[in-house]
Amino acid sequence: MSVISVGQAVVLGVVEGVTEFLPVSSTGHLKITQGLMGIPVDDKSVVAFSAVIQVGAIAAVFVYFFKDIVRILSAWFRGLADKEERYHHDYKFAWWIIYATIPIVVVGLAAKPLIEGPLGSLWVVAGSLIVGSGVMWCADQMGRHKRGEDDTTFKDAMLVGSSQILALLFPGFSRSGATMSTALILDLDRVAATRLSFFLGLPALTGAGIYELKDAVGASVGTLPLIVGTLVSFVVAYASIAWLLKFVAKHSFNAFVVYRIVIGLLLFGLLGTGVINA
Repeated sequence: MSVISVGQAVVLGVVEGVTEFLPVSSTGHLKITQGLMGIPVDDKSVVAFSAVIQVGAIAAVFVYFFKDIVRILSAWFRGLADKEERYHHDYKFAWWIIYATIPIVVVGLAAKPLIEGPLGSLWVVAGSLIVGSGVMWCADQMGRHKRGEDDTTFKDAMLVGSSQILALLFPGFSRSGATMSTALILDLDRVAATRLSFFLGLPALTGAGIYELKDAVGASVGTLPLIVGTLVSFVVAYASIAWLLKFVAKHSFNAFVVYRIVIGLLLFGLLGTGVINA
């Protein structure tokens, strides 16, 4: 019998799609939702299920930013063949994405037992939601928002890409929150910070989903819930991306900061009263 039903997969797909790119922690929200539905959050196949349905959300990024991705890849291939093309920012940016992915891959593989074990606790999620809120608020206040996407450098890409490790080790911190906060501290404007977060997340999240596929497709999860959850996350994530880019163009991240604190405190309360298990 599947540990996740099709109906639960739909709910989890919606949660993943809404929260993957918002700086509120998709992993944290998935674990909270799984806990409320009585799904064992530390089950290996459930952890894998969460990673795989992220691919649906990542696919939404590929579709939404298709022209940008084609432009960057075209510049990269041209640069491989033509030395003059290597001075183009898009060629350099393609390499920066590759280099910036290496730290999170190394840490992810090395710390996999911890990530799927002690660090996967909902107590960690609750604490990370609140601590991450403080980091995000400080970053938004510190940042001067004076640099655009074309002003990004290799240093920016490496620092922002490496910040994903925080979310990897502390679910609840939020990958988007960590990358956007780092970009803001580096004085990128909110739209540039958000777009950079999208592009730098593509290789790591896609790779994680493919890597975990073998554990998700099995007796304890089932193929149908996995397919349904992934498709739902794709549709919802596409709408979420469009909304977020419009939102950050005119607003600060304060609304997300307040929301994260409220959710973190609520989760502490639910855990403390035994309503859900860690």
